[in-house]
Amino acid sequence: MATKSQIEWTEMTWNPVTGCTKVSQGCKHCYAERLAARLRAMGVERYANGFAVTLQKDLLTVPLGWIKPRIVFVNSMSDLFHESVPVEYIAQIFEVMNQCPQHTFQILTKRSQRVMELADRFLWTDNIWMGVSVENRDVQFRVEHLQSVPAKVRFLSCEPLLGPLNDLPLDGIKWVIVGGESGPGARPMEREWVESILAQCRSHNVPFFFKQWGGVRKDLTGRLLHGKTYSEMPFKTENQLSLLASGIA
Repeated sequence: MATKSQIEWTEMTWNPVTGCTKVSQGCKHCYAERLAARLRAMGVERYANGFAVTLQKDLLTVPLGWIKPRIVFVNSMSDLFHESVPVEYIAQIFEVMNQCPQHTFQILTKRSQRVMELADRFLWTDNIWMGVSVENRDVQFRVEHLQSVPAKVRFLSCEPLLGPLNDLPLDGIKWVIVGGESGPGARPMEREWVESILAQCRSHNVPFFFKQWGGVRKDLTGRLLHGKTYSEMPFKTENQLSLLASGIA
């Protein structure tokens, strides 16, 4: 369903697909998998399949009914470019986003190879932001795949940050999110890893969003860095009535 989100860098979530499978170390403690298991145990019909990839076709056109501009995270409970999601269905989702220029749609994937291969099949209107997860150097190749995608805003989510990323290729990247892992079994994030990414963003004039330090209780560790909150955002298109970035240093 489409709901208000507690994720710091978005406003709403829209899940025309649910369910996923693990592809890298960043997936080890997947929050969406845990949530899907709880919802299934509660008897929520939409999660009767648990975390198996499921097309939620009745939710496909939901954004068409939203009038007020919103920032929307697409498939917070899945990966739009999962190999089990048909190309035709992805195209339908893009068509809905194309018809809603007042909204900003944020897509985040770990399947960067598939995005790169399919990119020319879709219309990348300015309100579609495309991002990849980059949790450590083993998957830094995802950035190069993303750089070939014709999205006006390409972004990186370095969360959960599991190792140093001291040489990120930031050409053409418009936004970087950094955050530590949270919840049961959370793996630690070192301050110097965060400092390095911040310095790289500053040298390339890329907005930096620090989401959280993480830990088992992220509410206890917070999201302050240098005693301040970094909530920088990339530019918006002219017809999107969103707030400008805050805390830019």
